[in-house]
Formats: sequence, C-alpha cells, structure tokens
Amino acid sequence: MITHSTYQIQMNSSSISTSNGLTRVFAAAVVSRQFCKMLLKDPVTALQNGYLGETFKLSNEEHNLLISIHAENLADLARQVNKALHR
Repeated sequence: MITHSTYQIQMNSSSISTSNGLTRVFAAAVVSRQFCKMLLKDPVTALQNGYLGETFKLSNEEHNLLISIHAENLADLARQVNKALHR
C-alpha cells in the first residue's frame, strides 16, 4: 500500500507491468520540456491533454499513482513510480 499526504491507493503491479501507458507518459516527458513541467505541476491536466494529440491509455491505478505523486523533477517521479510498482 502506498500512502501519500492526501491520497491512498493500493497498487496491483501485475496490471501495471503489462501496460505501456506509463512508458508513453515518460517518453513524452523526456522529449518535451513543456509536457514534463505540466506533468510535475499539474498531472491531472497533463494526462487529460495528452501529448501531440495522443492520449495515454492508463489503468485507473496508473492514473491515480501519477496524480498522487508530488515530485520535484522527472527523475524523482520515475523513482517514486518504480518504488510503488515494486512493493
């Protein structure tokens, strides 16, 4: 179970490990500084808007995980997602 200051979710890592939605989110964040900033500042809007017309196919668990993390930078976000997936 992952506990954040305002959000609590239980992850099912088997459903997340088969999805490429998270990979696409991180790929967009790597190639677009603007998308990365939005993902870190306002992940709900970033995920809702997508990147270059592409929306992200995320499970509810993946979506909830990304919007619950408060990261300082992309590396921090990746560390926290990785940690959550391997619990």
